[in-house]
Amino acid sequence: MDYKNDVEAVDAFVVKYKTLNAEIGKIIIGQDEVVKDVLISIFSKGHCLLIGVPGLAKTLLVNTIADVLGLTYNRIQFTPDLMPSDIIGSEILGDDRNFKFIKGPLFANIVLADEINRTPPKTQAALLEAMQERSITTGGKRYELGNPFFVLATQNPIEQEGTYPLPEAQLDRFMFNVWLDYPKLEDEYQVVKSTTSNSKTELKKVMTGEEILYFQELVRRIPVADNVLEYAVKLASKTRPNTIHAAEIANKYLSWGAGPRASQYLVIGAKCHSLIKGKYSPDIEDVKAVAAAILRHRIVRNYKAEAEGVSVDKIIEELMK
Repeated sequence: MDYKNDVEAVDAFVVKYKTLNAEIGKIIIGQDEVVKDVLISIFSKGHCLLIGVPGLAKTLLVNTIADVLGLTYNRIQFTPDLMPSDIIGSEILGDDRNFKFIKGPLFANIVLADEINRTPPKTQAALLEAMQERSITTGGKRYELGNPFFVLATQNPIEQEGTYPLPEAQLDRFMFNVWLDYPKLEDEYQVVKSTTSNSKTELKKVMTGEEILYFQELVRRIPVADNVLEYAVKLASKTRPNTIHAAEIANKYLSWGAGPRASQYLVIGAKCHSLIKGKYSPDIEDVKAVAAAILRHRIVRNYKAEAEGVSVDKIIEELMK
């Protein structure tokens, strides 16, 4: 990546992003917003939580993104009997009578944690610690995970029996909480047509791991105007009920608001959103574009909101007015 300056790098990123989107669109039909959010997460060095009913191509989406980015990929099916060592790896006694570490499925660039709420808190905590530290420690030794490293976890919202919901403090580790909806009728027609025939779509690799790391650093270097920074911080502080900056709707319908990590992600997410639009600095509209996915798992509704059927997204919409 021999770009003369950041302006040239931004222009190159826009071209790469469009090519990336076009390649993913050959397989993933009608999920443009979801694809955009997942890619923003990757380029912002964040992790993503996908919530949607079965059969909405969550696994296929991750597989496709890993393919076009030329990254290593592992899928972990979370179950009630999964132990931390099953995902991290474990030490075994080798033929030479010395212990050696066998790496678990976490050692990949992209990890799909399927149905993360199906596994006990001990295993969830092991995954979330690895997400935060980007390394694991076992037997007194520290092992670095893949670089780039991205976790995409999925949850099924309709089956809550026998699940271990993630506590709010652990949900906070995810940059985005993305909700998948059923496809439009014409999109579903295309999906069924393409998946019930013999045709196989070949995907091109659009980026290398090295390029992803370069663009992740580029996102961090993008300048932010003071008014945009102020808007992001004020938006997060408005969600905190019974505090000096709390919005009226937060006092009325929320029992808990977003912490400082939300402010950080709002700014980083806005920077990346501005880049994919070809802008050299984010504005308030970029903050608004990423706000729902960043805030929806960081605010907790009270009983009044649940009784009156006021959704999290409705509250966020009001806060942004």
